[in-house]
Amino acid sequence: MAHTDSIVFGAAGFIGRSLVAELLRTGHTVTAALRAGSQDRLRGWLDEQHVDTTGLTITTTDIGEPDLALGEPVEGVRDVYNAAAVMKFGLDAEVARRVNLDGAVHVLEWAARQPDLRRIVHITGYRAVGDGGPQDYGNGAYEASKVEADGVLRAIAAERNIPLTVANPAGVIGAGQYFGLADIIDNLWRGRLPALPGSAETFVPVVDLDYVVRFIAGVPTLPETVGKSYPLLDPATPALPELIRLVADHLRVPAPRFTLPTALVRRLPRALTNADPEALSFLSTDRYDTSESEVVARRLGVAHPPVDELLRSYADRIVASRNGALTPAPTAGFRNGAWLVGEQVDPEYVLLHGIPVDSDSWAAVIRELDAPVLAADLPGLGRSAAAGSLGEWMVEVMAPVRTRPVLVGHSYGAWAAIEFALRHPDRVSRVVLVAPAFLQQPASWLISSPLSAGVVRRMSVAKLAAQLGIPEGNAVESAAANLRRPGVAQRTFATLRAAGASRAEITAKLARVTVPVEILVGAQDPLVEETDLPVTTIADTGHFPQLTHPGAVAAVLRGELSTSAEEVAQRTA
Repeated sequence: MAHTDSIVFGAAGFIGRSLVAELLRTGHTVTAALRAGSQDRLRGWLDEQHVDTTGLTITTTDIGEPDLALGEPVEGVRDVYNAAAVMKFGLDAEVARRVNLDGAVHVLEWAARQPDLRRIVHITGYRAVGDGGPQDYGNGAYEASKVEADGVLRAIAAERNIPLTVANPAGVIGAGQYFGLADIIDNLWRGRLPALPGSAETFVPVVDLDYVVRFIAGVPTLPETVGKSYPLLDPATPALPELIRLVADHLRVPAPRFTLPTALVRRLPRALTNADPEALSFLSTDRYDTSESEVVARRLGVAHPPVDELLRSYADRIVASRNGALTPAPTAGFRNGAWLVGEQVDPEYVLLHGIPVDSDSWAAVIRELDAPVLAADLPGLGRSAAAGSLGEWMVEVMAPVRTRPVLVGHSYGAWAAIEFALRHPDRVSRVVLVAPAFLQQPASWLISSPLSAGVVRRMSVAKLAAQLGIPEGNAVESAAANLRRPGVAQRTFATLRAAGASRAEITAKLARVTVPVEILVGAQDPLVEETDLPVTTIADTGHFPQLTHPGAVAAVLRGELSTSAEEVAQRTA
């Protein structure tokens, strides 16, 4: 093992990887001790965060082994951080003991053998503080193993004079955390939280990830923190019902009006409550004394961010990632109920989707453009809340924009593009209408019998893709997920009906637009209305060319293609 002053166990985990990044950024040489197979995951994440890894060494370990599969003591190691744990409900008791209890003891004893040891910092949960002792693993192996380990470690350290500090973070809020509170927020977003478990006084504290890792990284520099345990949570966290109301207001969804005692929720079918029985034990009215933690934080120059901003940002990431199902766009989130992705101030392009897809349908085009782009879910569709008129909504979305972008509207998105270009020609450089529905055959498959909002809401991803005539992928998965949320399918059909009734009106408005306008269509979904505007046709595609031929669409948006279907197909194959 190369010379190193710090070693982090569990370095590929949610807290561990951020701790590695913090230590490297502050000039430490770090060994990341990982399970076999995790190396690429850690390196990839550090690269995404633009962390200089010159001082990083990666080694494979197994904390289930007494010597951690590391062998002899390592010269130069001063600080040992244990962030290794299995964090999951429904754990097998033996698995929980092996990693969270036995593994923690193995790390402690290995650290004690290091000749240059200054500190070992063990990271566990905020509810682990107590007397420890044998636990009932049948009521939740995850929490039982953490509580028991906390007591065992502190007893060994005291008996053998090992310089141990325990960090007890609450629900850590940051990119990549989808556990505990995340499930409550996800159920809220999907309309699956009719009532809130607990009471008006239930307290589920949260803490910012950056606060946690900066605190943990700095603790070994303070000698007086040896032998101490520090609860890490933001005391300004509101009680759970108020917290959920704050998030609901941000997401523009209804908050639960009632609370149910957890004892009652445990007796109800899980299919009805959508609550993990093991998670219910975390819903308590307990409060925690953080006064000593705050003193240490001030000495280290660490402060909590505003908790309301933290929760809103966290809710955005849960929605963007579908609660961890995919990697979210880093800039996706809500502003005044509108779901926006990308550059909100200086975009070169503004992309507006059609029905029934959402802003995710532009993802491949955005990659091809490789330029600042703002994409939005239209009001009442996708993830955006219902709003007033389409024109007023566009003014709100475009309010911070300082550039004169190319305004792109696909299908029904053409309505929004035309409305804004007509009202504010000085703020748009050019308009591109992709498959403008008002100049094409009506989308009869969506409007007429036998399809209905209820039928579409229940459609599988595969069936929805087949109906749209496009391949399965994230765009269809996102559309299906949104259509299943309460009210979205109904609003989608209402918008389609209104759009169908306004074809002549929007055609007349288009004739009054003074900025340059061009049209892009697929050969399989041609225009049926005459137009004097320039039209580019892409071969072998229909109503969603941005999904089937993103390279060709991007080329047209950049102004590189404006020609026949055959030439477009050949030049972008």
